[in-house]
Amino acid sequence: MTFRQFAFNNVFRNKRLYVAYFLSSLFTVMVFFTFLNFAFHPGLTGDDMNVSVAKGMSVAGGIIYVFSFFFILYSMSSFLQSRKREFGVLIIQGMSNRQIRWMVFLENMLIGFFATVFGIALGLVFAKGILLVAENVLVMEGSLHFYMPIKALVFTFISFMILFLCISIFVTFVLRTKKLVTLIKGDKIGKSEPKASIILTVLAVLLLGSGYAIAVYVKGVAVVAALLPVVILVTVGTYLLFTQLSVFIIRKLKNNENLFWKKTNMLLFSDLSYRMKDNARAFFMVAIISTVAFSAIGTLVGLKSYLTTGVKEANPIAFTLKSEVEDISNEDITLIEDIFAEHQITYDKSGVDLAYFSQKEGDHDLPTLITTPSIYNAFAKLIGEKEITLENKQVITVGQSSVNMMPEKELKRTIVLEDGTNIKVDNKDIGAKPDVLPEVGAYYIVSEHIFQQLPEPAYENTVIGWQVKNGKKEDLIAAGEKISNELPYQFMAVDSVVYDMNKMWGPIMFVGLFIGIVFFVSAGSFLYFRLYTDLDEDKMKFTAISKIGLTISEMNGVISKQITILFFAPIIVAIIHGAVALTALSHMFGYNLVRESALVLSSFFVIQVAYFIIVRYFYTKQVRLAVK
Repeated sequence: MTFRQFAFNNVFRNKRLYVAYFLSSLFTVMVFFTFLNFAFHPGLTGDDMNVSVAKGMSVAGGIIYVFSFFFILYSMSSFLQSRKREFGVLIIQGMSNRQIRWMVFLENMLIGFFATVFGIALGLVFAKGILLVAENVLVMEGSLHFYMPIKALVFTFISFMILFLCISIFVTFVLRTKKLVTLIKGDKIGKSEPKASIILTVLAVLLLGSGYAIAVYVKGVAVVAALLPVVILVTVGTYLLFTQLSVFIIRKLKNNENLFWKKTNMLLFSDLSYRMKDNARAFFMVAIISTVAFSAIGTLVGLKSYLTTGVKEANPIAFTLKSEVEDISNEDITLIEDIFAEHQITYDKSGVDLAYFSQKEGDHDLPTLITTPSIYNAFAKLIGEKEITLENKQVITVGQSSVNMMPEKELKRTIVLEDGTNIKVDNKDIGAKPDVLPEVGAYYIVSEHIFQQLPEPAYENTVIGWQVKNGKKEDLIAAGEKISNELPYQFMAVDSVVYDMNKMWGPIMFVGLFIGIVFFVSAGSFLYFRLYTDLDEDKMKFTAISKIGLTISEMNGVISKQITILFFAPIIVAIIHGAVALTALSHMFGYNLVRESALVLSSFFVIQVAYFIIVRYFYTKQVRLAVK
């Protein structure tokens, strides 16, 4: 058997560890190939929107490629960590350090070659399905047909072979620094019981608490200013959480005799503090990476919801035409309604004239909308809102539109009539809603009696609204786009505007979602490798304990509890971090993101639970077979 055959066979003798490394690498290659498949797609080379999509995909591909290098490097180093004793035995048998390095190099290149080939193949198998998903997410006019992505295929193969070559060289260079005694003893080198510093433990609580408090309590633009301090506080606090606070908590639990001596808890807690300490850096990395994924995707989903929902709330009427009174002709109205008929859209209609009056605001005369209950009620009735009534000399203000992010314009507490009389504003709430009339700023509603005593308006606008009773969404979008192209006025077609916003956000959402998924799966793989590094030790431990009476069901219970703690501790921390980050985002925009945050965080948690169930099954099976 040649040395190359020995290296090849060695891969199949360590299938358990190699499969995890192989599948993680394969997934990374597949995602990278998918990105290039989009970036080089002929359908993304036409208009400006598609070109921007292609550029965004290319940038995302670069991010994934850089991240892939560190992810695969970590996976490989974790794999080698579990083979230290094997390397020591080979050295005793006469293999030189140079041959060990050459063997690892060949093994890694072999795994890299097949992971690249199968990753590209798997990307091709699912290419059409992913393209169909992309068409809907990207909200594209045309279709992304399947094509043979030769350019993406070649680029992916060359890029990842270079990546695996660099990693192989780097890993073999690091490997030669190991001493024989370290390799032979492996993980059997004695460890002292982990201890936690009280000062650092308290500091962890203070850092996380202060970071959370700042993030939750700051409002508006102050959130941006607080971003960097909060990130630093929470990052350092998270590191101390896993290295100090977790060990402190476990030691306290072990000191509780009622808990420690209950059933199999002694086995659970006996080496949990060791594992938490040993895996602290991995848990810290997983928590931070997962937090980035949660926050990035939650932010994108939240911003999209904020903008689209804001447009819908600020424009409750499906179609609105607004212009100066003399600019709108009967022919224009006929044109609009003919287009509605062409698309089989039925509607209720209402039209009003809005008068803007010069009112002294400080040193400036600002045109301010002053209207009457009858005008307000005309549109309120159209959208099913409560109608209002005013007394003879009553004046009220209506707040700004919910879509306006600027500070509310301060209206005077009085309005001036034509004869110079000042009428005080009544602050009584009569149920007027800000988004009934198409006015972004705050405005006045006065009684008919007072309105007749106002001076001549500075200018007037005619507003006509068509509220849809029946019509398909695609017809509403098409009709809105057609009318907007035909008329030069301020025509608002809500469905068309939301559709255009979805087209704009589609590429950003798609790229962000892919990167977030890559980060999250990578974080899960980190946990997988750290868990399986201790598999051989668990096999020996439970085999020995089973001889003195530990049952299979008790063993399964101990393993399940231990894996649950190790698997979910960093994820739960990341979910809390993500929830705080998204809460801060909602405070910055003054928009409730509870639904969007819950959707993102719960989706990732469900994926993690499924991942945990699979890992737990195979891990428990390996230990159970060793015990039998």
